[in-house]
Amino acid sequence: MMNLENEKTENVSIAINEVQLILAEKRTSLALMRTGIAVLALPLSVLSVLIATSKYYNVFHVLHFLVPLGILNLLLTTLGIYLIIRSINRMRHYDRLVRRIKAEFSLVAKFVD
Repeated sequence: MMNLENEKTENVSIAINEVQLILAEKRTSLALMRTGIAVLALPLSVLSVLIATSKYYNVFHVLHFLVPLGILNLLLTTLGIYLIIRSINRMRHYDRLVRRIKAEFSLVAKFVD
């Protein structure tokens, strides 16, 4: 009887540790999302500066600068969108894992929202 209680307590302890690990991974995904938003904001800032200063230059005279800059902006935008989407998908995955643990261990469900 005592052995069964110890095993049950140990399983709940392991479940709590698993939830803590999953929530740490979720925080990492949130940091990745923040990075993706920052990477996405950079090309928009560069583009707004180019538009604001466009009356001071002729596009055809600086086209050899604008084409590589446009390609770099496109790549950074793509990277930012990729990081954000990946982060959202990972967070959904972690939420499913936490829900599964909460369904299996009712004691854990009281502590985790």
